[in-house]
Amino acid sequence: MFEWFVDNRSLLIWLSFFSAIFFIVSLIALPWLVGLIPEDYFFNTTTDSQNANEDNFFYKLAMKIGKNALGLVLLAGGVLMLFLPGQGLLTIFMGAVLIDYPKKKLIERRLIKIGFILKCLNWVRIKGGHSSLRLNKDSD
Repeated sequence: MFEWFVDNRSLLIWLSFFSAIFFIVSLIALPWLVGLIPEDYFFNTTTDSQNANEDNFFYKLAMKIGKNALGLVLLAGGVLMLFLPGQGLLTIFMGAVLIDYPKKKLIERRLIKIGFILKCLNWVRIKGGHSSLRLNKDSD
């Protein structure tokens, strides 16, 4: 096994470099992205497409492609961070929030009901000066 590490030294250096970059980017981007989530996001029944302005098709298309691309990068980075240093579960969750897919709200609601994820997201939001996420209209 030691021989494999010696033979693949440059690969390991690049993996370490990208791991460090993902870690730093996640430390900067996750608090900002978590702060962008509206506090009523998990009980609000309207979708982004229902709220969107129909004026500029190309702008909306570019934003949708960019949002989904960022979500895929976060999702992939989060999976890697399960094995490398970083905030893997939170990064996966933020990627899942950004990507458009069928039954998205249902899956997000199931994920947010995991106490650890909600607790971490609310901790990040409070540290960033935002109010806590609410799961229903009655919660504080």
